[in-house]
Amino acid sequence: MAIATMYGSFVLLPAKASCQNTHEATSQTQQPDKDHQGISVHTSDLDDGVTGVVGKVYINASPRHVWSAITDYNNQKNFVPKLIDSGLISDNGSEQVMFEKGKTGVLFFRKTVYIKLSVRGDYLQRLSFRQVDGDFKVYEGDWLIERAPDGKGTMLTFNAKIKPDFFAPAMFVRKVQENDLPMVLAAMKKRAESAEVTFRMARASDPKHLVHPSDTSPIAD
Repeated sequence: MAIATMYGSFVLLPAKASCQNTHEATSQTQQPDKDHQGISVHTSDLDDGVTGVVGKVYINASPRHVWSAITDYNNQKNFVPKLIDSGLISDNGSEQVMFEKGKTGVLFFRKTVYIKLSVRGDYLQRLSFRQVDGDFKVYEGDWLIERAPDGKGTMLTFNAKIKPDFFAPAMFVRKVQENDLPMVLAAMKKRAESAEVTFRMARASDPKHLVHPSDTSPIAD
């Protein structure tokens, strides 16, 4: 899941929550640069100093490979930018506990943050998370996996409510999300699409013996 978001910043990888609020004060939409085409990020000020964030990305891969990317807790430190360490702590079959440690910040604001998350999922559909220990007063949300309108790819959405347990003005929290979440979404996209290409190549070379990846728990592959 990612701190940096999810995964090295304030976003972590991934109870159920939404970052919508009827008392939304301000909002801003991040325009993707050339390296993040097809990625959108929207932030907003919610009640009590909480920041809402929504990020979306189109992935040219099946929901199964997208799910595998967002639940690959032990390896996310190897492919998610700014993530220093990550891993699975426990798994009882219906709930997982994972941790992430990452670098975050913008301009003169720099910090290393730690978070431990409780994660529950609806396989290939939703992965919900909430902090159980770490550097935030509020860190909860979900990843949503949906078939894209073109019927070929997958839309991955990150929704979260975030409030640090250290001094950080809301404008900086929003800026961190707008800077770092596109990198996290791009990393998930690259990971899932790479797995999809590998699977298709293997299927083309030996269709009789290839077994499609399948999960052995309701949470992760």
